[in-house]
Amino acid sequence: MASIESKDIHKIIVACDAGMGSSVMLAGQLRKTLKGQDIEVAHTPVNAIPADADVVLCHAGLAARARASAPGTVLIPFQIFIGDPAVTGLISTIKNGGTVHG
Repeated sequence: MASIESKDIHKIIVACDAGMGSSVMLAGQLRKTLKGQDIEVAHTPVNAIPADADVVLCHAGLAARARASAPGTVLIPFQIFIGDPAVTGLISTIKNGGTVHG
């Protein structure tokens, strides 16, 4: 399991099957929620996660593919696109400091 300190997070990737649709919505929500933080939020297809990603968020059904695409990167799988506790926990840790595990 990888981990990263919240202060070291500079790029979050929201990965989905095609890199569009729900991931765009979640990426937009994260951008608004994390406004003022020095963090880039982008969305990509799960098979094209960039090497400089610090944290990857993806639907639990895509977690194995995301791990294969970005080994060693903190991966946060979630069940629902809006209001998932895993996403809420990530946001809280970034804003309050701490270690993100995934």
